[in-house]
Amino acid sequence: MPDRRTHRGQHPDDARLFGPEAIEGLCRAASDLAWLLSRGYAANSALKLVGDRFGLEARQRTAVARATCSDQEAAARRARETSAEEFAGRPLWLDGYNVLTTVEAALAGGVLLACRDGTYRDMASMHGSFRKVSETRPALELIGRAAADLGVRECRWFLDRPVSNSGRLKTLMQQLAGEHGWPWQIELAANPDAVLSETDETIATADSVILDRCRRWFNLARLTVDRHLRGCNLVDFTALH
Repeated sequence: MPDRRTHRGQHPDDARLFGPEAIEGLCRAASDLAWLLSRGYAANSALKLVGDRFGLEARQRTAVARATCSDQEAAARRARETSAEEFAGRPLWLDGYNVLTTVEAALAGGVLLACRDGTYRDMASMHGSFRKVSETRPALELIGRAAADLGVRECRWFLDRPVSNSGRLKTLMQQLAGEHGWPWQIELAANPDAVLSETDETIATADSVILDRCRRWFNLARLTVDRHLRGCNLVDFTALH
C-alpha cells in the first residue's frame, strides 16, 4: 500500500497509550527493564517479561525498548557526549534521517521519548522509504538554525542511499542551505552507520548502535526541540531513574 502520510504525527491510539493515566506504568516498566538489562538479561526476553507484567500493548513495548538501556550503556554514552562549547567552530556529521524525523515528529505532535541516555527518540519507522511530509522543510530549517546558533563550521549530512527518495531530499536540503547560506554538505552513503561510527568528528544521532561505537556525539535533535519546540508531546521515561 502506498505511503500517503502528510505528517509525521501521532498514531490514532497514542492519546490512550501514552496519556497521563499510562505514564506511571510506562516509567515503572522502563525502570524494571533497565534493571534487568543492567544485570545481563537478554533484551528480547527482558522486554517480554516487563511487557507482560505491566500489560503493555505492542506500541508501548516499542516505546519502552527505545527509551531504555542498561546502566553501563547509559554511562558510556553520556561519557562520550560533547557539549556545545567543545565543538563550536568544528564540523558536525549528522545521521540525517535520525535527526530529521525526530524534529519532524515533534513539530507534528507525535510522541517523542525522553530516553535514559539523554536523547530524544521518535516513534516513526521508514521501512526503506522516506516520504516528505508537511514538517520536513520546517524541521530542516529549525535544525539549520540550531546548528548556526552553535557556530558549527560545517554540517555534513549523511542520508541512506538505499532509502528511496534520498536523492529528492538531498536536493531539497541543498536548496535550503543555499537560501540561508548554511555550510551544508549532503552525502548519500550506502551505510551511514558505519561512517558515523568510525569518524573522529563529532556526530549527531540518537541511534543506539552508533552511540555505542562512536568516539563523540552531540545531542542536536534534543537541543533543537528544547530550544524551538517547547510543549511538544514528550513522554519522559527518566522520571524514575
